[in-house]
Order: sequence, then structure tokens, then C-alpha cells
Amino acid sequence: MQQTTIAAASRAPRPRLVTSIASTPEELREAQRLRYRVFIEGMGLSALVRPDGLDCDEFDEHCDHLLVRDALTLQVVGTYRVLPPAGARRLGRFYSEGEFDVGRLNPLRGRIVEAGRACIHPDYRGGSVIMLLWAALADYMHRQGCDYLAGCASISLADGGHNAVAVFRELRETRLSPPEYRVTPHLPFPYSKIEPAAAPIVPALLKGYMRSGAWICGEPAWDPDFDSADLFVLMPLANLDARYARHYGVEEMAIAA
Repeated sequence: MQQTTIAAASRAPRPRLVTSIASTPEELREAQRLRYRVFIEGMGLSALVRPDGLDCDEFDEHCDHLLVRDALTLQVVGTYRVLPPAGARRLGRFYSEGEFDVGRLNPLRGRIVEAGRACIHPDYRGGSVIMLLWAALADYMHRQGCDYLAGCASISLADGGHNAVAVFRELRETRLSPPEYRVTPHLPFPYSKIEPAAAPIVPALLKGYMRSGAWICGEPAWDPDFDSADLFVLMPLANLDARYARHYGVEEMAIAA
């Protein structure tokens, strides 16, 4: 995979950021430590606390792990976990199948990259890191010869689920997939029993998916471990390619071999 760098010009220069794919056990642990900080510590999920400070599961060894690193400090400041078709075949399933019946997508399995565990260090959430992760993800999909990106996008239930209901109702009207791509949650989030928030606040990752041409593929699942309502999203790579420059400013990026 090509290495991607970005250095933004401003009065106060931002860190130089570099993307790569984890290639050693230590690089994988760096990604897992960042995920633990963001998901477990940042969300206060005491039930998932581990003494080693790593967020890890059986999927990690079958996935590739996109990294964004601060080239000055060498700290990993962003990561995205991607499961290629070969990894899904070895596992016998996608990660999202723990939450959804995706049987209607069986004809596409060999053309889907599943992405998840996207997270960014709290000190680097100004836009550049997610831009680089999206660029690396698009490049990865081209190299895998895959036409679709799939995954779960979470909405916090910290407010009792009101915002999740409002977000789902809005996206159901504007970004619902064609019927042939619909999935069914194993544990549905009871959105019909909860009053929606007055104005939906779409989480940044989900907003990025929608801006890049993704669909939501049905009703949300409830993830009690992460206290979230999860939407299954599916994005044709053609949509990402067509919209990427406009939404993520790819023209500002410098690609180096």
C-alpha cells in the first residue's frame, strides 16, 4: 500500500501525519491501545475493562489495521480495522453478523470490505486524521478489488436513546438502501417506544458515511456492551470515488510511494 502523508499549512503548523497498515504485533497493539482509550476509557465502559489496556477480539488477527501516525512523536493517533473477503472467509462471517442477519448480501460477500473500530485520539480530531483514514480505506478497497464497504455505525444511548431515534428517522427518509440490500437486527433497538430528540445530531463517522454515498440497510440493532444503537451501512465504492474529493479535500493531499 502506498504511504500517504498530509502537512497542512497554517500559522500554527499541524503535525505531519502518515498512514500505513500495521505490519508487526507491536503496531497492532498500538491500534488496540488507542481503541481501548477511546472506546473503553473514553466511554466509561467498566464492564469491558482489561488489565492489559487493549481492545481486542478474535477478528483482529484476520483483519488489516489502517494506522495514522504523528510523524514527529511516532504516536498512533487514528486507526480503522478492515476485514477483507479472504479474512471473512476464514472466519466464516463478518463482525456485523453478530448484530444483523445479512443473508441478502450473500451474493456480494466476495466484493465487500467490512470496516470497523474507527477511532481518533482526542487531541487529533480536527479533520485531517479522518480524511487520511478515508483515503487509505478507498485505496485499500481498490487494491482488494472490492466494490462495497460495509460496517456498523454506532449512536450513543447516553441520552436514553432519543437522539438515536431522531437520527434513524431522518436517515430512513433520505438514505435507506434499496430493498435487496436490507438487513435485520438480531436484537432490535426499540426505537418506536422512545420519543425522538427535537433535532438529530448525527455522529461524525455516520455523517461521513452518508456524505460519501452510503445507505443504511434497515432498522438499528441494540449493542448493550457499548450502550449504542448500531446501524448497518453499505457504501458502493463508486459513490466514494465520485464524492471523495468534494467532501474530503483530496486535492490537498500529497501521495508518496
